[in-house]
Formats: sequence, C-alpha cells, structure tokens
Amino acid sequence: MKELSVKFNLADSEFYTALRLVAGALCSIADKDVDAAEDFKVCVTESALILKNCGFESVTAVFSADGGVKAVLAGNGGTPAEADNDLSLALIGALVEKCGIDKRDGVINSVTLEL
Repeated sequence: MKELSVKFNLADSEFYTALRLVAGALCSIADKDVDAAEDFKVCVTESALILKNCGFESVTAVFSADGGVKAVLAGNGGTPAEADNDLSLALIGALVEKCGIDKRDGVINSVTLEL
C-alpha cells in the first residue's frame, strides 16, 4: 500500500497547490486518467476549504493509493463552528465515487474521498 500524510496551515494558500500536487501524484500511481485526477484534485481542494470555512487552522491529509485513491482530510486547531458548505459538498458529491463526512457537534471535522 502506498500512503502519504501531509499537514499544513489553512491560512497559507501556497499549500493548496502542494496538496493538489500530492493528490495528482497519487492518482497517477493508481493509474487514474487525467479527468479523474482533475476531479479528485478539485475535491481535495474543496475539502480543505470546507475545513477552513469551519474554523480550523490546519489540515492533516492522508492519501493512499491501493487499487484506487483515497484521501482523508481532518481539521486541526482553531475555533471550529458550523458553516454553510452546501455548494462545496454538492460539488464533491458529484465528482468522486464515495464521500464521507464526519461531524462533531454539527461541525464537519473530516472529509473522506474515494476515487
């Protein structure tokens, strides 16, 4: 199994590019086509934005590629609060095969994506 974990501050937009590059690399390892990889990168970025919107300071993203691609993004720190993420969630739901949302006290604290 190929797995990679990264953590970064959600306030620094430069890290979103790095997150997208990691997602794209894992899609390549899993032999996903370009369109699927682009969709997955969009979903990873949207997931990080959801966590930022919920008030988290940083995100830990664990990626794995073993017959498919999976990403688990979890929020850390900050002052988490409920937020309107309906548009991002709808986009993610349309682009990946499986999407899991974990909430604690009504606040999204992690997003799991599978392609």
